[in-house]
Amino acid sequence: MASVQLDRVRKVYDNGQVAVHGASFEVADGELMVLVGPSGCGKSTLLRMIAGLEDISAGTLSIGGRVVNDVAPKDRDIAMVFQSYALYPHMTVAENLAFGLKLRKHDKATIEKRVNAAAETLGLSPMMDKLPGQMSGGQRQRVALGRALVREPSVFLLDEPLSNLDAKLRHSVRTEIARLHRQLGTTMVYVTHDQVEAMTLGQRIVVLKDGEIQQIDTPMALYERPANLFVAGFLGSPAMNVLQGRLVQADGLALELAEGLRVPVGAARIDPAWLDRDISVGIRPENLQPGAAGPGAFEAVVEVVEPVGNEVFLNLRYGAQPLVARVAPSAMPVIGDRLALTVASDRLHFFDPESGRRLE
Repeated sequence: MASVQLDRVRKVYDNGQVAVHGASFEVADGELMVLVGPSGCGKSTLLRMIAGLEDISAGTLSIGGRVVNDVAPKDRDIAMVFQSYALYPHMTVAENLAFGLKLRKHDKATIEKRVNAAAETLGLSPMMDKLPGQMSGGQRQRVALGRALVREPSVFLLDEPLSNLDAKLRHSVRTEIARLHRQLGTTMVYVTHDQVEAMTLGQRIVVLKDGEIQQIDTPMALYERPANLFVAGFLGSPAMNVLQGRLVQADGLALELAEGLRVPVGAARIDPAWLDRDISVGIRPENLQPGAAGPGAFEAVVEVVEPVGNEVFLNLRYGAQPLVARVAPSAMPVIGDRLALTVASDRLHFFDPESGRRLE
């Protein structure tokens, strides 16, 4: 096992495009770190630099305390799992698993031992004689994982390995990866654009945007204390409601959206210097709840009702402001109803509308 350290790692392409702006973080020995962000944010480029598939323009990359900037991929003691399975279609599962070890000229006994161990771990033992074309997508992805597993590398790199799977299989293989990590204790760096994958898999998460790191923290810390508006809106499903308005004093603090439209924010802790100034307020859908009309409540119009079984998403409109509330599926309102809402004022998030940064 090994740790991975990035110190101001930067990637600039020949045309001048900067893909990664000075990334610095450490993946601890045995940690599962997730790199997450929208398409084009630089997460796969970072992973490919760790793997040695992309040159590093500036900065230092170390694996297990050894600087590997100029070390060939095959000498970095890493194994990579790609979005595509990249299996040899004419080879059986057993042959696919063993192929990399044969190239490295391991002896027959070692190959057999490692292949059987990986197959047992991943539940592939009953299908060792099958060809990839005879298997489901989830089974093929497990073979791809197994091919990396038999290498017994210091670091696993996974580049959106579940993107080609349907929702049910994604959940199944995601659980498999989490179980594997707990069982093996191997250092893993996992890239995804799916925030649910990031939240459920990562021990820590690196959130990226436009090649820059926005925040690094544990999943729940990111959810409960996002550093800026981008992180607040990116993590969470449905996304956080973000209201833009002026903070005013009106029977307690309130956010004035327009003339006559105010959202009470109670006795929320916010620097008094922001009174009578434009501000952004974030409200998670679960912190916007139906309540009796009266002080501290406001009414919004129900536009769409989305029942998803154990909960219901209410798409609402308050003036020109769209809102989403996550509620229990007990008494669902009807489209067009005016619904009284209350805000959990101790769960609000305040941001500078210009810089987007969180306000303490």
